[in-house]
Amino acid sequence: MYSGLFIQEKEGNAMSLKGQTIAAGGVKLNVVVEGKGPDVMLLHGFPDSASLWRNQIPVLEDAGYRVIVPDLRGFGESDAPVGKKNYTIDTIVKDVESVMDQTGTKKCWLVGHDWGAIIGWAFATSHPDRVERYVAISVGHPRAYSKAGIEQKLRAWYAVSFQFTGIAERVTRAHDWFIMRRLTNNHPECKRWIEDMSRPGRLTAGMNWYRANLVRMLAGDFPNVKVPVLGIWSTGDIYLTERQMKDSAAYVDATWRYERIEGSSHWIPLDVPQRLNELLLDYLKV
Repeated sequence: MYSGLFIQEKEGNAMSLKGQTIAAGGVKLNVVVEGKGPDVMLLHGFPDSASLWRNQIPVLEDAGYRVIVPDLRGFGESDAPVGKKNYTIDTIVKDVESVMDQTGTKKCWLVGHDWGAIIGWAFATSHPDRVERYVAISVGHPRAYSKAGIEQKLRAWYAVSFQFTGIAERVTRAHDWFIMRRLTNNHPECKRWIEDMSRPGRLTAGMNWYRANLVRMLAGDFPNVKVPVLGIWSTGDIYLTERQMKDSAAYVDATWRYERIEGSSHWIPLDVPQRLNELLLDYLKV
């Protein structure tokens, strides 16, 4: 059974998961490791942490996997270094490699959501020998994303607004985080996100992911992926179009599979955990 320690809010909602500390690229990362068996690594995005996967960890562990779940730099219990140069895709890919090395993971089933999906695509292209299969949730291949048309660019308006250092932070925090609540449709997880980002430097760290990578996401030359990929998109995602996920098939040189989930918001692991768990267990089975 899952033995990870939840750090609780007074109301009992999971704030974060405390695991072991791993040094990577000059920062210390909090990494939850649970279970025994083939390795599955789960990568979260903005504004989440390892706790995004709290409904997947015990299910995967009970199914006979070792589950490795880092708080990526800037989030959760991991360090949040100052400066956008510390949040480039290449830097975070190296963090993932360090986590694998230090947990004795030679090869894994890789799962990513939101920014974690982008890191997953980049890792799968640069380290195909270390990825058995890849599951991209919500965000498609970066080249499919950049070519997805005007609708996708309009949906990503917030990424442009995040570029204004200082101003974006003040506006986001104003009036009890009104913009953040509206941007996320006041998702049930919003209280936890606000608590996390209210810590010194954490909102800026999260926005630095966008500041460090906007140009590369729009114009970068990301290679094709040579490992099997499952792409998952949800109809209630207000940030990402279905096209950018479905068109990812053109950038996968191995087997491609696509699953469309009805009725979930962008946060599939939280909104429809049972459905996601079914898909993961089916796709990751040995």
